[in-house]
Amino acid sequence: MSTLLIWIVLIPFLSAALMGLVYLTGLRSNHLFYTITGILAPLLSGLFSLFIGWELLGSSADVVLHVEAFQWIALGDFDIAVAFMADRLTAVMLFFITFIGTLIHIYAAGYMSDDEAYGKFFSFFNLFMGSMLLLVLADNPIIMFVGWELVGLSSYLLIGFYHQDAKNIKAANKAFMLNRVGDFGFIIALSVLFIALEGDAFTFESIKANIGFLDNSLIALVGMLLFVGAMGKSAQIPLYVWLPDAMAGPTPVSALIHAATMVTAGVYMVARFSFLYNEVPEVGEFIALIGAFSALFAALIASYQSDIKKILAYSTMSQLGYMFIAVGLGAYSSGIFHVFTHAFFKALLFMGAGAVIVALHHEQNIFKMGGLRKHLGLVYVTMFIATLAISGIPPFSGFFSKDAILAAAFASGNYGIWMMATLTAMLTAYYMFRMLFIVFFANGHEYSNIPVLSRMMTWPLVVLAVGSAFAGLLGVNEAYGGSNGFASFIALPDRSHQLSHLAEYMLGFLNVLMALIGTGLAYKMFAVSAKEPIGDTFWKSLVMHKFYIDELYDRLIVRTLRMLSVMSDKVIDNKGVDGILHLFVSGYKTAGLLFTRLQNGKVRYYALYILAGIAVMSLLMLDTMEAM
Repeated sequence: MSTLLIWIVLIPFLSAALMGLVYLTGLRSNHLFYTITGILAPLLSGLFSLFIGWELLGSSADVVLHVEAFQWIALGDFDIAVAFMADRLTAVMLFFITFIGTLIHIYAAGYMSDDEAYGKFFSFFNLFMGSMLLLVLADNPIIMFVGWELVGLSSYLLIGFYHQDAKNIKAANKAFMLNRVGDFGFIIALSVLFIALEGDAFTFESIKANIGFLDNSLIALVGMLLFVGAMGKSAQIPLYVWLPDAMAGPTPVSALIHAATMVTAGVYMVARFSFLYNEVPEVGEFIALIGAFSALFAALIASYQSDIKKILAYSTMSQLGYMFIAVGLGAYSSGIFHVFTHAFFKALLFMGAGAVIVALHHEQNIFKMGGLRKHLGLVYVTMFIATLAISGIPPFSGFFSKDAILAAAFASGNYGIWMMATLTAMLTAYYMFRMLFIVFFANGHEYSNIPVLSRMMTWPLVVLAVGSAFAGLLGVNEAYGGSNGFASFIALPDRSHQLSHLAEYMLGFLNVLMALIGTGLAYKMFAVSAKEPIGDTFWKSLVMHKFYIDELYDRLIVRTLRMLSVMSDKVIDNKGVDGILHLFVSGYKTAGLLFTRLQNGKVRYYALYILAGIAVMSLLMLDTMEAM
């Protein structure tokens, strides 16, 4: 069974390479080949993942499957193998990555059907899947980092897929460079940890066994640096500004990034290193605080956005904030549970938004829409279910996972974090129903040429709607009559506190009340008619311009680096380095000119030199004789 782990990773990479080679040979019009190959890869990986999950379900919670593909680095007693492991945390990640990923691939076949670079797109898409699976299945942090970097490369290729437009290239560069900032922290953390462990076997199991022997201050440093990597990959303050611009890629790319790959990598990494963060809970509280600020900050910005994809992008940042609140406070099971439920409704929201965009001939401004429920009934119903789920309305999936996080925040005694998360819950319902009411209810334009959407685009929405509605039932806790099966299965070392059933009921009621308040406000303001907001007040202008963070980064960082680059080029390089070299060159040239006066081919000059030499030698000899 363990050998299936190799194939789960290998199949998408082989598929990506095959499609890439076929595309480069010039066979670009055979869409059927690319469709079958592109969809079959995640489907097979998903099937093998089910076998792995079934094996672990029938085993004890501490069983871990291992397999080594080959030895990669061997330096004395130290070696790094390309090896894979699967425990119950891995099984959960594998399931939703491959299942949601397969549905997004099917949807993409319909969405991208008319694109000239169809084959290249699916090659990059499979590369993205393989990279995320490598990250999740890695047996050691170094192989995880390889997958981590390949995920960044894949996102760069797909965000800038429409490279003919300079704005898309700029967005891809922005995502790539900001993630490199985070990844610098990640690789320093791994270096420090490797040195501290003195070259011991550098696998997750060996690190877990030896982490207790390290000094707490060093563990805290490693934990903070690892989280810097998570800030970049999972778009948390201050390394979040790439995520909204990543909407430049095709909509299926946005769905894959936000639901099944990339942005969930940071949360998974913290959960994978749970044994480390349990040693330094103060670092976990900092992570939770960053998550709370990110969640509230993104929700405020989403409430004033006009681009349907950017609303969902900020929504993802906000929901990731919830996940970091959970894992930061030690409620790892709740955090991964929200990763799991979020994958269903966020994939559905992006794919539904993509269907709307295609139907309206690539219009993305929600204030140029309205009344679409009459024309896109299936899209409306499925997006309505996803909106209920993300807003935390019971019994939809988001209620149970979000309620568990808010309960963990309250039980931990971090009431400031809990209050920010509760306010975010109200704003989430507000901006999501604002989008839903404007797009599908408000008085809009007359539509006469809305195309019929292909079944490859619509049926995945139905499947995801079922998941958005019922996936949360896997984690119903005891207070609501369940057994908290998800947490029992995943068996992570949670350090969260318990609440009484009465406290959980009261918190759950408050969460639903906040969601209903947000929904009511959105209905009152946008259900009938809606006008695009204008920055007529200081607050509106501030939020609509996303608190001017991009402008601030441009002033403080981009322009400063550009100025230093220009100075380095024009002053240090041209006048400094080149100036010194030119000085040496001109010195050699001058010396050469002087030397040509000696070697000029004229006999009388040579006779003069000989006489001068004899005169000097005679003087030296006379001085020597007198001295004697």
